[in-house]
Parts: sequence; structure tokens; C-alpha cells
Amino acid sequence: MKAPITIRRGAVAAVFIDLQEEHRQDPRYLVEGFAGILANVQRLQDAARRNKVPLHHWAYIVDLDTQDRPFHPVGEDGKSAFSDKSDPLTAICHEVAPVDGEVFSIKAEASAFRTGPATDRLKASGIGWLVIAGVWTEACIDASVRDAVAKGFRVLLVKDACGSGSAAMHQTAILNLANRLYGGAVTDTDGACRLLAGETVTVWQVEGSVPLRFTFDNAADLYAGL
Repeated sequence: MKAPITIRRGAVAAVFIDLQEEHRQDPRYLVEGFAGILANVQRLQDAARRNKVPLHHWAYIVDLDTQDRPFHPVGEDGKSAFSDKSDPLTAICHEVAPVDGEVFSIKAEASAFRTGPATDRLKASGIGWLVIAGVWTEACIDASVRDAVAKGFRVLLVKDACGSGSAAMHQTAILNLANRLYGGAVTDTDGACRLLAGETVTVWQVEGSVPLRFTFDNAADLYAGL
């Protein structure tokens, strides 16, 4: 269902996940529509900074020298097939990179909230809502959203500031999350920017049990209606 919400100032943080160069430069891991996603992320970041909302950035880095990953894919050189610690393409894209004073964290798994101090740090500062954007929707975004909800945060999922390897992968991942985004909401960049500014915005919120029964035929339409 759609309903109006307002997010109290001082109770929200903006979270940006894995917006790294490999997703626009490595042909194996390109994100469809990544330029548009980065543009939307820039708008979110500008809105957050204007409204004194703290920004938290994550990058996914694989270090097989210290991490026990028995089934992790590797290349011919024995290094991780993606996000290897030695690969310069793990850098966050320059136009959405952290600025001075913003939190930058490296994670070694899909979720930004499975381990580490982030949850306690955010809760200690009075944060109850997380505005989440990034890639890939069905992987690191999905894992981060689910862990954030399990740890007691309300998540505002910004659907057009997330992405994956294809529109189908992204849209079905958003629908899956929307079906179980208890306490949170789904909106687009326009709505998220207005909420960061303290406005009241009508957003999609889950009601009942798995209301979005999508099929191959109707998934795109349901996604558009969120």
C-alpha cells in the first residue's frame, strides 16, 4: 500500500553500498544503467549533506590472504575473481566518493551490517532510519537491508538508486525486498530527497503477507508502481 511518512530530523542516516569502479569498468561485473544510478546517488548525497544527514559509505574488498573462503571464485593468478584487494577498480567511483568527515568502511561480506561496529555506532547516535542505495540489488543490497531490519532499523530503499547486472535482476530483487520490508518503505530518488529535507512523502509500505505476487509478465509493472 502507499501511505504518507515523515522521517524525523536527526534520526536518519544515508547508506551507500559498493558503488565501485569495477561495476562500470570491468566487463564481467557491469551494472546495467550504472551512470543513471550514480547520478541518482549524487542527488541523494547532495540532499543528505544539505540537510545535515550523516553519510556512511561501504566498499566490498576480498582479501584471500586473511579470509577463509573455500569456494570463492579465483582467476588464473589465484586472486579473487572480483573485488580483490589489489585491484584499483575496487575504488569508489569519484563522483559518489566520501568527503572529509564521512564514514567509509570496508566489508568482507555481502552485508554492511552482519558484523562490525556499524550497528552500535548508528544506534548510539540515535539513528532509527537508514536510506539505502547501491549495488548489486539481489546480493549486497538485499543482505544489508535484511540485516538492518533484523537489527531494528527502518529502511527506506531507494529503488532507482540501486542496480544489478540486468533490469530483471534488479526489479525482482526490489520486489522481493518490498514484500518483507517490515517497518520500512520503498521510494524513488525524488521521494527520498524530499524525505531527507523533512517533507512528508507518500511511499510504498508492505501490508499483509507477501502482497506483491509477481510473475515474468507483471514484474516490471509492479516495480514501476512502487
